[in-house]
Order: sequence, then C-alpha cells, then structure tokens
Amino acid sequence: MPLFLLLLVLLLPATPVATPSALLGINYGRVGNNLPPTTSALQLLAGLGVGRVRLYDADPATLRSFAKRASSSSSVSPTCLATVSTPSGASSWVRSVIQPALPATKIAVLAIGNEVLTGANSSALTPSLLPAMQCIHDALVQLGLDKQVAVTTAHNLGVLATSYPPSSAYFRKDLLPVLCPILDFHARTGSPFLVNAYPYFAYAEDPAGVELEYALLDPGHGGVPDPSSGLRYPNMLVAQMDTVYHAIAATNRVVASAVEVRVPETGWPSAGDSNETGATPWNAARYNGNVMRLVGEGKGTPLRPDGALRVYMFALFNENMKPGPSSERNYGLFKPDGTPVYELAYRYSSGTCSYTIPHDKSD
Repeated sequence: MPLFLLLLVLLLPATPVATPSALLGINYGRVGNNLPPTTSALQLLAGLGVGRVRLYDADPATLRSFAKRASSSSSVSPTCLATVSTPSGASSWVRSVIQPALPATKIAVLAIGNEVLTGANSSALTPSLLPAMQCIHDALVQLGLDKQVAVTTAHNLGVLATSYPPSSAYFRKDLLPVLCPILDFHARTGSPFLVNAYPYFAYAEDPAGVELEYALLDPGHGGVPDPSSGLRYPNMLVAQMDTVYHAIAATNRVVASAVEVRVPETGWPSAGDSNETGATPWNAARYNGNVMRLVGEGKGTPLRPDGALRVYMFALFNENMKPGPSSERNYGLFKPDGTPVYELAYRYSSGTCSYTIPHDKSD
C-alpha cells in the first residue's frame, strides 16, 4: 500500500490475551484533507471492538492521545531511515519519541519501513534498513524495553520469486543478501515477519483465473489443493501466509521454526476505476467480514494450524489524498464524516464476531 517509508507502532490492548479482539487490528491512516480529528477517530475505534491499531506517524502528541487505550501507531519520512540507522540517532529517537509514550501507550511493535525492498526508492533505502532495525533494537535493550517492544519491517508479496503452489515458494535471489540477515534478526530477537497480503490484487489482475469466492475468503468455497504438500487452502489469505512460511523455510529451515508471519495490512476496496475489477461495497464488506470471522475462529493456517492469525485491516477511513488509482482512496470502513462506507458490524463480543453484509451485490 503506502510506497513511502514508514516507522510504525502497533499497540496492544491493556490486557494482551489471545481473544479475537486482541488478535485483530486496523490501520489508521491520515492521508486526507477532510479527515476528522483524532478524538473522533478514537470514538470510532472504541466502537469497533478491535484490540490493536497501526498508526503511520510517530508524532508524540498522537501517541499520547492513545494512552491507556487499546491501540495507536507512528511514521517518519524516508530521510529518517538513515538517521535511525546509527546508534546515536536510534537512541535519540527512541528516548525522545517511544520511551515517553510508555507505559501509558501499549506499544507492541516498531515496524521500520513499509515495503522498502520492493519500493520505488529501494536501491537508496535498502542499505539502511537492517542497520536501522538493529540500532533501534539495541536502543530498546539499553533502556530495558526490548521485552515489550519488538522491532521488524513490513514487506509485500513482491519479495517472492514464485508463490504457487505455496509449498514451492521462495524469495527473489536478488533480495536474499538482505532477507537472510533480516530473518536471522527475527529469529534472534523473537520479532515477527510482516507481510502485507491483498487477495484483491490477485483477483483484479486475473479475474478469469482466480475465483472470487476464494479471494473473498468465503467459507463455502471448496478450497484449492497444494499438489506438493497435500494441504488444501480454503481461502487465498491463508495461502498467501503459508507461501511466505515456505519461502522462509526454503531460505533457512532452522530460522523458519522460530519466526511468526503476521499480516499488518489486508483489505478490499469498495470503489475503483472502471478497469479495477471487483472493487465494490459488496465485495469489500464480504472480504472484511470474512477476515473478522477467520480471526475470530482462532485458527492458524493449514501449515501452521496451532498459531492464531494476527491481522490488521486496511483501513479505518477512506483517504482522499492517497496517490494511485481510485481504489487506493477507497479502502476505508468509514467515510471522513464517520458514517460506514458499507453495512458491516465490525465488533467482537464475548469472544465471537458478528457482521452483516449487503444483500444487493450492486450496492
């Protein structure tokens, strides 16, 4: 999604138990000139029942606004990556931005950069990525905060050389010199491997070859078998996650057993340009409702069935200043005035999720 470099903070609920609300999060982006103030966003977040929020700027005032709440997050511009890739720069940033927000704001993860390895400025930014991750982690260690705040980075599926079937997946060879030490870092520090996963992109690119029900995660779909592993994939999202698990194992099987894959972004646009197949309110409601259902079931992937899914929905609001095709500005659950974009009861209650979807596909 966002092509610029981000420094992200993922926040835990006050009581980090493995309930559906604690496992599901939402992205709170603010690339718009008509969005409500943070106080209004906080009211919407409170009504959603999710336990985590991913923010796109590390503004101290914004972090303070999420104090004693279930969620919050943060971002910096590309020039900041080089700044925090030195011990002194990282220490200064952590001491001035992160440490003052704790413990009132429950920061769980710092994601240094978003899709850096495959972005437009990858050649300039990639050399600073791992040093920044290591320096931020070392700064947290010095302050005794490394046990409560993990450090990672977010990728997209473009880091893969092949993705089908999942068991045959492996990373691009040109990225291995960077990915291998990053994987070692994850295994050593216990931080998760983050991958933005959008079944919508696969469907929009090949609507004739990808079944809509499979991409929408519909429970009635019969699933797609992996002929090599014998596993059957009920939906594309868990298939994409296992694709990454297999790619990690193909790179370093020892590391693979110690690294968890999480999804910091997934979603479906409710509108798009005329050539953006499938971008409708009905499909968006169906997809997001099924993501809630999957997380609520507490199950893992076919390859990792014992680990519950950890997913962040994209996004809280439609953002009218995001660049790119129309779909980029229509991923939100809410319009800027706080009204729902489509009919979706986005709430968990007593460990279960409930949602409704439009009955008219033309909505």
